[in-house]
Amino acid sequence: MSRIGNKAVSILDGVKVNLQGREIEVTGPQGTLRYTLRPEVSVEVDADGKSLQVRAIEGRTARAFHGLTRALINNMIIGVKSGYEKKLELQGVGYVCSLKGDELTLRVGFANELKKKVPAGLSVTCPDQTHVLVKGCDKQAVGEFAAAVRALRKPEPYKGKGIRYQGEVIKLKAGKSAKS
Repeated sequence: MSRIGNKAVSILDGVKVNLQGREIEVTGPQGTLRYTLRPEVSVEVDADGKSLQVRAIEGRTARAFHGLTRALINNMIIGVKSGYEKKLELQGVGYVCSLKGDELTLRVGFANELKKKVPAGLSVTCPDQTHVLVKGCDKQAVGEFAAAVRALRKPEPYKGKGIRYQGEVIKLKAGKSAKS
């Protein structure tokens, strides 16, 4: 059995967990998230309502989904309580970003501006022209949107220009003129 799956998931204050058949719904101050459980696993809420336990039947696929289900439910509880955020920064001369309605506009060295529609459930802000802040209660959606924005212009290895996560270190190459 999974070591992670065996740990109980604590339900934080202000978060409600509702189980209906194979559907689990987590509601909190940041929003509501739903997940359909796999048939190999089951979830039981303790009598006091302060924690829940993920159980798996025997079998190889059940072991594979045991820890995954527990981690997803834990991420849902944390997400609806405090939310998740990713910070992106644009590095390069003339690289700017702006937000118009629900569309993120990026000028990152191409002839045209790149536009990325913000998905529902996410909050995207531009504190200044070179930073993008993605917030939301769904960890997967926040990470997926941040990765999609980063993929529009990944940091290149010679000058380091591009879109990167805040704090990401890019190992720069010496270039063709470097002598060994």
